[in-house]
Amino acid sequence: MTRAGLVLVLALALSGCPGAEAPRETLTVFAAASLTDALQEAADAFAAERGCEVVTSFASSSALARQIEHGAPADVFVSANVKWMDHLEEQGRVEEGSRRTLVENELVFVGSGAVEDAERIALGDPDHVPAGMYAKEALVTRCEWEALEPRLVFTQDVRGALALVERGECALGIVYASDAQASEKVQVVQRIDPRTHSPIRYPLAVVKGRASPLTDAFVAYLLEQGARFERHGFKRA
Repeated sequence: MTRAGLVLVLALALSGCPGAEAPRETLTVFAAASLTDALQEAADAFAAERGCEVVTSFASSSALARQIEHGAPADVFVSANVKWMDHLEEQGRVEEGSRRTLVENELVFVGSGAVEDAERIALGDPDHVPAGMYAKEALVTRCEWEALEPRLVFTQDVRGALALVERGECALGIVYASDAQASEKVQVVQRIDPRTHSPIRYPLAVVKGRASPLTDAFVAYLLEQGARFERHGFKRA
């Protein structure tokens, strides 16, 4: 028998061994940074229940959307605002009919002291970070943007803004209510009236070409986790 033939025989024999394990199903999820704690917890629970592996990547919705647009192998995308999901839909990058609203959120000031006295205020970059976009809308509506702009410190995602306040590098930060609840190092000093900005909704969808029984099951599972997300400071859609 040739060497190649022997290798083939051994491979076939091993594949039929009772002890050989089949490869686990793997699901890749791209999600907004503000969902880190709640969605990771849900993903871990789903993986344990399903017997699969769920790989998560958390960052700014804009960064993740651009990665998906350029072919990143994500199966499911959860955005912190509708803009970036709309963008992917317009590019034909999500499965038709798979889009749903997962949860909603609110904005708060965290830190210490009065807003007008804070020397540095952290928030996500309003040019591309959803939390920053909502924050700018609110400050403009409150007629505070121009006065506060010189003191604003922009970050790459909302968790970056939270971290600056936690480390004491900024007196205040504008983050989601869920982020404030996730941290033991900050306190809410002011809630921002939701009427001053667009509704904060988190749409999710299956990425184009990635639909499968596993992705469908995961999306269905997430949509049933309202109580879990509420415990992390989110609101049911």
